[in-house]
Amino acid sequence: MQHPRTSTTAPAHRPRPARRAGRLAALAASVTAVVGLTMLGGPAAHGADNPYERGPAPTESSIEALRGPYAVAETSVSRVAVTGFGGGTIYYPTSTTDGTFGAVAVSPGYTGTQSSIAWLGPRLASQGFVVFTIDTLTTLDQPDSRGNQLLAALDYLTERSSVRNRIDSSRLGVMGHSMGGGGSLEAAKSRPSLQAAIPLTPWNLDKTWPEVKTPTLIFGADGDTIAPVATHAEPFYATLPSSLDRAYLELNGATHFTPNTSNTTIAKYSISWLKRFIDNDTRYEQFLCPLPRPSLTIEEYRGNCPHTS
Repeated sequence: MQHPRTSTTAPAHRPRPARRAGRLAALAASVTAVVGLTMLGGPAAHGADNPYERGPAPTESSIEALRGPYAVAETSVSRVAVTGFGGGTIYYPTSTTDGTFGAVAVSPGYTGTQSSIAWLGPRLASQGFVVFTIDTLTTLDQPDSRGNQLLAALDYLTERSSVRNRIDSSRLGVMGHSMGGGGSLEAAKSRPSLQAAIPLTPWNLDKTWPEVKTPTLIFGADGDTIAPVATHAEPFYATLPSSLDRAYLELNGATHFTPNTSNTTIAKYSISWLKRFIDNDTRYEQFLCPLPRPSLTIEEYRGNCPHTS
């Protein structure tokens, strides 16, 4: 917009300083407005590029916290109300303003019940996931059975559960401890459409996993005498396809049962892996690449970077 003339005696053929200044001011204002709109639209534009992104930008402290940005509710599922697994507890964000969420089913280990992995429910759900910690048909079920039960639990979540409308059925993952960890590999082998798998100190008689097409993060423990890393977690990782997004994190000063109690290292990298591959949220890539270095809690970390999925 042109400013009013400040002189009525200036010759018509000369540029009017006030008008020139007004034009420059208007141009500057226009540029400022465009820049401002671009800056305001940055986060929204990023969210629009990735419709699965949920929650605020992460920080080291936010993914290490006991609770994330979402309030969480839970609902119990009786074993008599389901088929194919032993019931469990569903943890889910109470907010509906962000749309649907990805979902994760978690299996306990041999002789274990859902109480042994219950801490993962609210911790993961508060970061923006629906999490189903399950009981198995018996506490003695082997990995192949636990894999089938994890898939049955995901089917129940997305098709029959009271929170099914909160879940994006195309964005699912599995986790499990010990035989449940071996079961999560079985589930990933059986259902390649899964977006993420996280075996925790896994046990399985099958040592090779070239069929897996799901991004997989395997946790081992340096002091594991039940599923020693040399005969379980390490060969499981090594036989995953080299083209796959995969990682191996060996916990330092840990045992086979470390995943049964609240653990910041397990939570931090599980959250980052689930966010990166279930939500396609590259904001979490910073915690996975460059590869984490050995520390007081990490004996070693292997994997491919950058991720391609």
